[in-house]
Amino acid sequence: MQHTVVERELELRLILSPERSIPVPARLCYRSDDPYAVHIGFHVTSDTPVHWTFARDLLVEGVFRPCGHGDVRVWPTKVEGRSVVLMALSSPDGDALLEAPVAQVSAWLERTLRVVPPGTEAGRLGIDDALDQLLAR
Repeated sequence: MQHTVVERELELRLILSPERSIPVPARLCYRSDDPYAVHIGFHVTSDTPVHWTFARDLLVEGVFRPCGHGDVRVWPTKVEGRSVVLMALSSPDGDALLEAPVAQVSAWLERTLRVVPPGTEAGRLGIDDALDQLLAR
């Protein structure tokens, strides 16, 4: 089975305080062979990017309404008249609040949804084929 990768480079804002934020180059990545997940690499102060992986459904829902709990929370808002989506990420290494332009994130998500429509993810995992091979032995 051929796999498709949908990537998007964009600039996020790392919110340091209500008055201060810094740009953070990032790459959104979706792979049809990992159909439930989105991958985000943030290029912060080190040479190697920081990677986060979480459910595509969480990001899709977060564009429209607050969602998530625990390590990843996503919600839409307006900042100085601009529509953005905020992502609050929490790990043992620290917490981050990132702002992304909702139009760019939505356009990228639409591309991922065309590659693997909602509800068809399980068919991309090859579980049925693997079970058939296992049971045929």
